[in-house]
Amino acid sequence: MKTVLIAALVAGLPLQAADLSRAQALYERTEYRQALQLLSTKTSKDPVELLLAGKSLFGVGEFKKAVDTLNRAASLAPSNSEIQHWLGKSYGRLAETSSFLTAPGHAANCRRAFEKAVALDAKNVLAMNDLFEYYLEAPGFLGGGVDKAEALARRIGELDPAERHYALAKLAAKRKDPKTVESQLRHAAQAAPQQVGRLIDLAKFLARQGRLKESDSTFQQAERLAPGAPVLLFEKASTLIETNRDPAEARRLLELYLRAPLTPEEPSAAEARKLLERLSGA
Repeated sequence: MKTVLIAALVAGLPLQAADLSRAQALYERTEYRQALQLLSTKTSKDPVELLLAGKSLFGVGEFKKAVDTLNRAASLAPSNSEIQHWLGKSYGRLAETSSFLTAPGHAANCRRAFEKAVALDAKNVLAMNDLFEYYLEAPGFLGGGVDKAEALARRIGELDPAERHYALAKLAAKRKDPKTVESQLRHAAQAAPQQVGRLIDLAKFLARQGRLKESDSTFQQAERLAPGAPVLLFEKASTLIETNRDPAEARRLLELYLRAPLTPEEPSAAEARKLLERLSGA
């Protein structure tokens, strides 16, 4: 804390602002627990601080605490779309980890938060994507529905054509139409040629179809686009494991991934360790 105080004095900032800035930097490096040590989650009335705390709690798997913290943030900033989006994400994970008695209520809260996030900001594509996934996967009695997902895919397309193609691929997968899935994933890659994730999506699909040479070739194309990208290490390792190939290479890739500087947008270190455990148990 002494270092933080000196930095605050030099920068001419209040100590609280310096702590918040440092916590944000820790969050971006996925050092969630360290970020939480700097945040006043119990006493804060700052929605920005509470949002960061909620996202950090989500990052360490404390979904109930994340929900409580983000609900406090939402009460302080009721028109903030990002807070509602993260509240929905937290309710969603809470539903996944709850008993069959409480899960439906959490799922309904998840949907309501996503819908509110989209209503508050019609350009929040991240919230739209998560709401789309909810509509696609949730049963009708919890507010899901393919018709709702289709309607939302059209709205997504107005903001992000590549994301619309990806949504249409997900709809096709739901309908067990692999030909359309492949076509839409290829359209997504063409619409966003600099986004390595589009090629990864296609490579993973081809692997699931048993077209391993084409999958490997697509991964190689992705590597040329973004050499050394951590997400490539993880997804290639995951695909090797799912297709029961080259466990030694999968282990090498995962170990490299765990040594890479990760961000909150990438698969967590915990997910990588779970894959390593699968390899050890094979």
